Amino acid sequence: MLNEGLGSWSARRARTSPERVAVVHEGAALTYAELHARVLRLAWALRGLGVRTGDRVAYLGGNHPALLETLLACGTVGAVFVPLNTRLATPELDTIVRDCAPALLFHGGDHTGPAAELRAAGAVPQLVRVAGTAERGEDDRAGTAPAGATAPAYEELIAAHEPEPLDAPVGLDDVCMIMYTSGTTGRPKGAMLTHGNITWNCVNVLLDVDITADEVTLVTAPMFHTAALNMTCLPTLLKGARVVIAPRFDPDLTLDLIESEGVTWMFGVPAMFNALSAAPRWAEADLSSIRILEAGGAPVPDTTIATYQKRGLTFLQGYGMTETAPGVLFLGAADAVRKAGSAGRPSFFTDARVVRPDLTPADPHEPGEIVVRGPNVMLGYWGRGAGTPSSHTTDGWFRTGDVAVTDEDGYVRIVDRVKDMYISGGENVYPAEVENVLHEHPDIADCAVIGVPDDRWGEVGHAVVVLSERAGATADDLADHCRRHLAGYKVPKSFAFADALPRNASGKLLKQRLRHTL
Repeated sequence: MLNEGLGSWSARRARTSPERVAVVHEGAALTYAELHARVLRLAWALRGLGVRTGDRVAYLGGNHPALLETLLACGTVGAVFVPLNTRLATPELDTIVRDCAPALLFHGGDHTGPAAELRAAGAVPQLVRVAGTAERGEDDRAGTAPAGATAPAYEELIAAHEPEPLDAPVGLDDVCMIMYTSGTTGRPKGAMLTHGNITWNCVNVLLDVDITADEVTLVTAPMFHTAALNMTCLPTLLKGARVVIAPRFDPDLTLDLIESEGVTWMFGVPAMFNALSAAPRWAEADLSSIRILEAGGAPVPDTTIATYQKRGLTFLQGYGMTETAPGVLFLGAADAVRKAGSAGRPSFFTDARVVRPDLTPADPHEPGEIVVRGPNVMLGYWGRGAGTPSSHTTDGWFRTGDVAVTDEDGYVRIVDRVKDMYISGGENVYPAEVENVLHEHPDIADCAVIGVPDDRWGEVGHAVVVLSERAGATADDLADHCRRHLAGYKVPKSFAFADALPRNASGKLLKQRLRHTL
C-alpha cells in the first residue's frame, strides 16, 4: 500500500479479519469489512467536498462511530483530523478553528448551535451534521455549506459514494491529527501528532497493557481526548478487537454495557471510577468479564484503589500528555500495589528521565523535570514549527515541565504539575486562561486562580480577586462572566476577595502563599 498511516488500518483489518466486530454503538455493530466500506465512502465524499492532502478537518461532537470513521477517512486522503473539545465555549472553539483553519467541520446534532455560530463568524467554511443519540429518529439533512450551496449531511455523504479503493501516499512522518491543549500562557496550542507518533503509541499500549484480539474495550471517556482515542480506541482497532462506544459516561449505562457486552477493558479518570462505585447497583453488578481497569488524568486515590480491590479489580496507571500521543510512563498490574502512587516506568519504545535544571540526571528521590524522547513525541505545535524550540532540549528531548522523582528501581512519581495547572475531573485547567478571562471583567484589578481539593472532581478552581476602586462585582457576577467565555469545568467554584495579591520584589505572583492561606 502507498498509505503507511492510520488511513490504511481499516483496509488492512478488512483483509485480515473482515468478519470480526470492530465497533458497537447503541446496539448496532459494524464488522471490520463494514467499517472499511464506510471509511472509503466517506473518503471519496471528502474528496468531493474539496478536501485535499494536508487540509484540516475538524470534528465537534460526542462519542460516536462517526468520529472514528472521520479520522480514518482523513487518514485515507491525507487530511489532518482535528477533534474539538465539546465542553469548550464557542469563543474558545473560535480561537482554535481560526488557528488551524479547517476546510470542513463535522458536528453532532446537539452542537448545531456552536457550529452555526462558527460558520456565521467565518471561522469555518463548511458544516456537515452527524446524527447522534439526541437526534435519533430525526431527519439528518441539516448539513450546510457556503452561501448558495447545499451540502448533504453525514449519512447522505456515506450513501452517495461507492466504496471504491483509494490508496493515497501517506507517510508515517505526515501529520495525522492536531490535538489542542491549553498552554500555560492561556492560549491553546495544537500538538501535531504524526501517523508514526500515534502508531508507535499504539504499539506501546499493545506491549504495556498486553491487550488481545478478543478484547472488548468500553469507551465512555470523551473521544476528543487523547486518552480515550489514542490509548484505548485505536490500539483496540489495531489489534482487531472490539470497541464499544458509549455516547456518554453514566454509571448505570456503564454497568449495563459491562454486563451485556462482556467488557474486558475500560479507561476512566478517578472521578468516573468513584461515580461508578457510588452507584446503587455497584455491589450487585456483574464485573466478572473485566480484566483491565486503566486510570489516567490524575492519581487514583488510595480509597478508590481499595474499593476496587474489594471487587478483585486492580488499576493500571500511567503518565502521559497530549504532546506524546500520549503515553510516557506505565505502571502494570504486577506493580500496581507494590508501587502504589507511582506512575511507573517508561513505555517500551519511549525514553523518559528526570533531570536537574542543567539537564543532568537527577539522583533517586531528587526532584527534577521529566523529559521525554521517542517516536511517539509530537512533531511540534501547529503554526509554531516542527521541533518547537521552547519545548525541546538541544539534543531532542521534549520538556514536559512536570516535576517528578524516581526511586532506586527507576519508578517515577509525579510530585508537581506543569507550572500551576490543576486537573478537574480529568480535564487539564490552566489558571492563566481563566485569569485572562477574569481580567476582562471591568471590576477586576488583579486576580489569581489556583486548584483546590474537591471530593467529587479531585480539584476545582479557587479565584482570589482584587476589585477596582469602588467596584461592586460579587462572586456570582464573576462566575457568570466566566461561564460566558469558558467551559464549565474551568469556571472557579469559589471566589475570595483581597486587598492585594502576594508578589515578590520582581512582581512575580506567589501562588504558594495563596495556597497556604486556605
